[in-house]
Amino acid sequence: MNKSDAMFDAWLLHTKPVIPVIVIDDAEDAISLAGALTKGGIRLIEITLRTPAALKAIHILAGSFPDIIVGAGTVVRPEQVADVAKAGGRFIVSPGFSLDIAEQAEKHGLAYLPGVATATEIMTATSNGFNFLKFYPAAQAGGVDMLKAFSGPFPNVIFCPTGGISELDYLKYLELSNVKSIGGSWVASRKLIADKQWNEIYELSARI
Repeated sequence: MNKSDAMFDAWLLHTKPVIPVIVIDDAEDAISLAGALTKGGIRLIEITLRTPAALKAIHILAGSFPDIIVGAGTVVRPEQVADVAKAGGRFIVSPGFSLDIAEQAEKHGLAYLPGVATATEIMTATSNGFNFLKFYPAAQAGGVDMLKAFSGPFPNVIFCPTGGISELDYLKYLELSNVKSIGGSWVASRKLIADKQWNEIYELSARI
């Protein structure tokens, strides 16, 4: 197990198995959002770099909630890694695998969860030492059946499926032996955050 995989393995022991995938438009909402999620038992939070507010939100959470492990998603360029580290993020997630991003993550001491969707991509990631992988986009790339198929040729690979998963089907993924966690946007959707529906976010988190 490499250092990055080991970090995620340790973190997931102390939180629920769903990692909220957050798109946030106002960084000032980060405090209330984190309060709702942690009250519901979630401590591992991914804030995607899809809005100008993302890095500031990561900075706010890293400084205000020492018990929360906050990282950045949608990392697609190596130079973004330094920005995440400077903001206080502890991990990065990307939609695909990039050796350049992996090297930058190691340089800055961040855990890296790379995305894969095919056998070739899994082989590339594992050949570079990564065995905990994001399966993305999960629903569109074959969902539960594809993950079952991957378990044969890749018995040592553990997945975090993300993309198109909802409260209605996430348990089907978690029942798989090669799935340790999932990424889900339904827990704290962009609309729920924008509408400041903190109690709804808490209730969705608590139901997991």
